Amino acid sequence: SLTERYRRQDREQDVVQDYFFLRHFEERLPRYRGQFESAASEFKLDWRVIAAVGYQESHWNPTARSPTGVRGLMMLTQDTANRLGVKDRLDAAQSIQGGAKYLREMLDQVPDRIQMPDRLNFALAAYNIGIGHLEDARVLTEARGGDPDHWPDVRATLPLLSRAIWHQKTRLGRAPGGQAVEFVQSVGDYLARLEWQTSNALFAEEFARKDAVSRRPAAAGTAP
Repeated sequence: SLTERYRRQDREQDVVQDYFFLRHFEERLPRYRGQFESAASEFKLDWRVIAAVGYQESHWNPTARSPTGVRGLMMLTQDTANRLGVKDRLDAAQSIQGGAKYLREMLDQVPDRIQMPDRLNFALAAYNIGIGHLEDARVLTEARGGDPDHWPDVRATLPLLSRAIWHQKTRLGRAPGGQAVEFVQSVGDYLARLEWQTSNALFAEEFARKDAVSRRPAAAGTAP
């Protein structure tokens, strides 16, 4: 059936995505992990969140570019890079630093009453389409009877920002809200994979360490 065909295609796509993620996790991430951790420490973020954004944006490719002119590992626009003090968007360290600073700014602009994980989801949406368009979506959410502080309610509203009947009622007008929803979902998926991969790696290292200790020969003169 048509439904089964689409499900099969989705599964095949997931397998391909998993393959490339694991490959990039092993081959690319080690080059930039220290820079992610450094930026995370400076801006009080989880390094894996920054890394997940970077993977969604460029697959950790520091020379990536899009048809719209965003460039670098964190895919910053030229205007955003200038404002953040990033002189070379193709320099991985500068791009990661700028992306982390920008995400921190978005988090700080989300109202204090909104707690995690909604807070992070709002910040990620703002990272993608701007805090102003996010606020438009929150106002529109409330007007439609939803909770503007609840991510699932705002997530349902965001795609309406691309429809004239709705975006004409907003302050900043049209925005690709559906793209922002996909961005947040994808970053969340990559974050979950990073959390699993890194925790699994730590477990493997700890197991190997304890196994090595248990196999160490007893010192001379001690009881077995």
